[in-house]
Amino acid sequence: MSASAFPKPSLRPFLPADVRLLREIRFAAIEELTVEDYDDAQRRAWATAVDDDVALARSLEQGLTLVALIGGGPVGFIALQDGGLIDQLYVHPAVARTGVASALCDAIERLAAARGAATLVTDASDTAKPLFEARGYQATHRNTIEIDGEYLGNTRMTKVLAPRAAPDGRP
Repeated sequence: MSASAFPKPSLRPFLPADVRLLREIRFAAIEELTVEDYDDAQRRAWATAVDDDVALARSLEQGLTLVALIGGGPVGFIALQDGGLIDQLYVHPAVARTGVASALCDAIERLAAARGAATLVTDASDTAKPLFEARGYQATHRNTIEIDGEYLGNTRMTKVLAPRAAPDGRP
């Protein structure tokens, strides 16, 4: 289905009541969207490592987290931590490649720039790397992380944000 067939998501800040649904979105994204990039054991280790509602809530509350909604229900989220780190970006498989992740990235980039961030950084999964590349993020190095004896690769990527314009239009 094309992105134009899906309604544009609305965005709002994370609420504590979102935790269970966001955990389910993250789990579904890991299990279904990363199949071509990570094997069964890697996906299982990744999903198990992030299957903790208390830790998820704490992580999402520490930074700036936006939730994407379609029809009033959460379909994805993005979390920006201090220092300009995009810590999490997940969308439900039912809305993958429909513009939800791009809408979340657009919003977080604008908010980060408005807060004075000059650069954003992310450790993009192999699945998310093409999205970030298309958005102008540059790969700086490859990472390998170990989770329960499984090794997963990701790529550190950075993007220099456009300077915020002053009210008179000057940088």
